[in-house]
Amino acid sequence: MLDSAYCLLKRSLGKEDNLNKEEKGQAISELKKKFSEAKAVIFTDYKGMTVAELSELRRVLYGDGLDYKVVKNTLARIASQDTPVSVAKGSFKGPLAVAIGYADPVTAAKRISGFAKKNDKLKLCGGVIEGKLYGTEEIKAIADLPSREVLLSMLAGTLQAPLSKMASALYATVSSFAYAMSAVKDKKESAGGCAGAGT
Repeated sequence: MLDSAYCLLKRSLGKEDNLNKEEKGQAISELKKKFSEAKAVIFTDYKGMTVAELSELRRVLYGDGLDYKVVKNTLARIASQDTPVSVAKGSFKGPLAVAIGYADPVTAAKRISGFAKKNDKLKLCGGVIEGKLYGTEEIKAIADLPSREVLLSMLAGTLQAPLSKMASALYATVSSFAYAMSAVKDKKESAGGCAGAGT
């Protein structure tokens, strides 16, 4: 039962076993393209997870535009060359699957970390975010950061407060200037009137 589930799992997640030379070349080319475009590649040990659990994980990740792929370590090491993932060549060992994110680099870490909290069979094994290699604890810390949308919202709020204060200050300055000019005009008119009255 376990053997058949494992075989099904490998097929469904893209394990490159028993490939001929041409198929291996294609697998390397496809993986290299993914690595080249990736903002984040999170390494996981999926050992012990069922096909149903991994399918659920893939659904969760797919909803955020993320890929989840079991990789053959030798092919992944070759595919990582000349990509930002090359810094992690030594991480391709054991039963390994990678979550690949192409937009917000924090999202992949968040989704994998969140799933691992609910299912302790999934183990984080570090990852590469924007070309830098991070360990497991660092990936967990990154996963706890606010999302890109929240950060942008916080930034907008921070910028908005000083801008509104500056606008108020400018309005007050313009109003004061206009008031001062009006006072000068009134004074001149008043002085002119008195002079005329005296002649």
